[in-house]
Amino acid sequence: MNGKTAVLTPNNSNRDFSSSQKCYIDPVVLSIFQRILLINNGTITDLIETYTGESIKVKKLSENIMKLNDKLLPMQLNEGAVVLDRKILLQGGISGRNYIYAESIIALERLDEQIREDLLTTKKPIGKIWLENKVEIFKENLETGKVPAQDLAHYFDIAPDENLLCRTYCVLSNRNYTMMITEKFPESYFIRQF
Repeated sequence: MNGKTAVLTPNNSNRDFSSSQKCYIDPVVLSIFQRILLINNGTITDLIETYTGESIKVKKLSENIMKLNDKLLPMQLNEGAVVLDRKILLQGGISGRNYIYAESIIALERLDEQIREDLLTTKKPIGKIWLENKVEIFKENLETGKVPAQDLAHYFDIAPDENLLCRTYCVLSNRNYTMMITEKFPESYFIRQF
């Protein structure tokens, strides 16, 4: 974290998520596990660990405390609210393979002190932090879709025109919107059937 306060205009901050600009996904063409990842209401880290058979660690790409330059309607945040803008990879602890790219906007003042400290000072996945701190959460799905990998392709060793499956959701805790998270993974991942 750079310690500076900057201004952030989140992508899609005022977007009507009911009219998605992402490509529609036909659930029939997805594997069962891909469908589970896109609608899951629990921790994605545990699911990936179970599927891959390896522990998952966080590789932080960027983490900055910023002020919103506009309202963030899905989280009920006003212009000027201070948030943590975080970009990470969920990576295999043994293989080093990147499984998920995630972007989060986190309302730090809405989190318990221990959660804030863990997010800022450890490399634990958010899901593990919730579990360790026994935080009750609810995920409100905003949208799912697929997008070309473009600049994220190199994290997954795929071509920029290959698709990533993605979902965006808000996290509520104690009836407060605390986070908005977008998770992306290659369409070619997690296709093994059981």
